[in-house]
Amino acid sequence: MSGLAAVGRSPVAVAALRLCRELESFGITADPHEGDRVAALSVCAGLVIWCENGSADMRYRWWTGRVSERTGRWVYTWCPADDPSTAARRVATRYRELRALNAENGPGRG
Repeated sequence: MSGLAAVGRSPVAVAALRLCRELESFGITADPHEGDRVAALSVCAGLVIWCENGSADMRYRWWTGRVSERTGRWVYTWCPADDPSTAARRVATRYRELRALNAENGPGRG
């Protein structure tokens, strides 16, 4: 998605752009990408937010950093796409967790 213009974009792309703007209020820059019925915001290593149509409505989804003990699969969380400010706050929390983890592990290890 070149720039942040929403004109002619799919609904998921527009929702991703709204989240991108909200993340900027936390000092977080995201790189938006538009795909086929899905949009993604690349924030940093280990943090990509997908905007997708769920069974009932659009939502943002991202990895929590946890792996299920039962299944061994990554555990994701989500937030309704009609609430980008809450999603941005939650993504900012995950971003800070990743930054702290990378600081503990040193450059190139986290």
